[in-house]
Amino acid sequence: QLQLVESGGGLVQPGGSLRLSCAASGFTLDYYTIGWFRQAPGKESEGVSCISGSGGSTNYADSVKGRFTISRNNAKNTVYLQMNSLKPEDTAVYYCAALISPCGNSVGKQAEYGSWGQGTRVTVSS
Repeated sequence: QLQLVESGGGLVQPGGSLRLSCAASGFTLDYYTIGWFRQAPGKESEGVSCISGSGGSTNYADSVKGRFTISRNNAKNTVYLQMNSLKPEDTAVYYCAALISPCGNSVGKQAEYGSWGQGTRVTVSS
């Protein structure tokens, strides 16, 4: 069974950093684009970033460009989201999911992804 598990969330002050992890079990990540999405209270889900299976292609939402970096270690079957210069508006539950198609010009639509993890909560507050 394909499964993704997110970790690394927590409470951080504005300007701080967190690194989220998305670990896969039941399948090899090499062949999948992995995307990160976030859901903030009262807001629509937002595609944050994606990375292709080889790691050669990445994409970011405008709201996080220059602050977040997505990477992957296929040997560890894990994708990471390094989040720096965090803002209160980054507060959300962050989810990772898998996509067969390449990471293209945008993160893509939530409905295109599968094997969603349970999410990890990020709270940015002083």
